[in-house]
Amino acid sequence: MTGIILLKFFRGILCFLYNAQKLTGADWLRTKHSRQESKGDTIVERILVVDDESLLVKGLRRSLEQEGYAVLTAGDGREALAILRREEVDLVLLDLMLPGINGLDVCREIRKKSDLPVIMLTAKGEDIDKIVGLELGADDYLTKPFNTRELLARIRAVLRRAGRAGAAERKVINAGSLSIDNAKRKVVAGGRKVDLTVKEYELLYLLASNPGRVYTRDNLLDLVWGAQYFGDSRTVDVHIRRLREKIEVNSKEPEFILTSWGVGYYFQDQT
Repeated sequence: MTGIILLKFFRGILCFLYNAQKLTGADWLRTKHSRQESKGDTIVERILVVDDESLLVKGLRRSLEQEGYAVLTAGDGREALAILRREEVDLVLLDLMLPGINGLDVCREIRKKSDLPVIMLTAKGEDIDKIVGLELGADDYLTKPFNTRELLARIRAVLRRAGRAGAAERKVINAGSLSIDNAKRKVVAGGRKVDLTVKEYELLYLLASNPGRVYTRDNLLDLVWGAQYFGDSRTVDVHIRRLREKIEVNSKEPEFILTSWGVGYYFQDQT
């Protein structure tokens, strides 16, 4: 009996060491190549908020969730790195002045392994830290106290740049009976060429380049029409309807562009 117990004990130790080894090296950080959270058949972007001010974190969580993001939080640098080892994250909001491992060191560790988007949150008078943070690879910074709308705009801009960088690598997208050749800006659905307006094409290519990712109407307005566009968000609905009429077999029961009710739209992953 004692021998069996000892055998199980040593087996447990070996399993622990094996799993620990798997977390070292380039695989330790979950990043955009395997990121995002599933909700039913949809995927939403996940943001890690790293700050030791609990009231600020609470407010940021509420604002981000209202925008359709999934939110993870950490109160210090050590906890943030631990979360990044086990969770899939799209963007990090990172305070500089953290207990234990500070924000600059966290950013440095992230950049050793990944191009995960990072927005630094800094206090007034920390210009040197801002410069160092950007040199370490932070994508943007914002000074406290900040306007929530400005923060949301910066988040959208950083995610947009990250999304475009990924989308630029894909020249031809094939999804079932739909084919999109970005070099030729040519769309074929069910064997027939589809004529699209400039905005219809850009909207379709954005969605198809990121299958499963849910975009709110505001996201799509920013990404396709630009941040300076102040038109009605129903513009997106009209273009989605026209796209469905052109590429779907039955626009009433779409196969490609689906609706995430109460959130926005996404392209159905065909894999």
